Amino acid sequence: MRNRPIPGSSGRVRAMKPLGDPVLHAPCETVAEFGPSLAQLVEDLFATMYAARGVGLAANQVGVALRVFVYDCPDDEDARHLGHLVNPRLVEADGITVRGAEGCLSLPGVEAGTPRFDHAVVEGFSVTGEPVTVSGSGFFARCLQHECDHLDGTVYTDRLTGWRRRKALRAAGRRSR
Repeated sequence: MRNRPIPGSSGRVRAMKPLGDPVLHAPCETVAEFGPSLAQLVEDLFATMYAARGVGLAANQVGVALRVFVYDCPDDEDARHLGHLVNPRLVEADGITVRGAEGCLSLPGVEAGTPRFDHAVVEGFSVTGEPVTVSGSGFFARCLQHECDHLDGTVYTDRLTGWRRRKALRAAGRRSR
């Protein structure tokens, strides 16, 4: 029996900002106030992520330029990782570099082989201000790096070069019409 609510169950689905929106390309502000409005933002992020069938979502993707993201993501062994981070800092990204398919809810339906480290550690805080450290490997490490990038104003297409970048941006342009 659960003794806590399902993440996002009291949230509302917010509109997603598409690639090219200025909020996606600028660093987010540090959260200074931990209270009911932050808790509601986290609930809304979960609701929006689940509605879009994603595995992670950063606050700036819904137009809120604060350093917050949520995730519900498996690793390569299918272990589920569920949570949120406020004011996260990527403190470790190492191991082998893997070029794997990566997508983004701000570019729906577009994927590209993107290089990421196979291991990541992120430090931050819970919605109540408690310190949190999250580490991941494989696909979950990719998710952590992807969401931290969002909060720094970087979209995964910024990490692409050559034909991969051109192809992804062309596909994103066709989908936004």
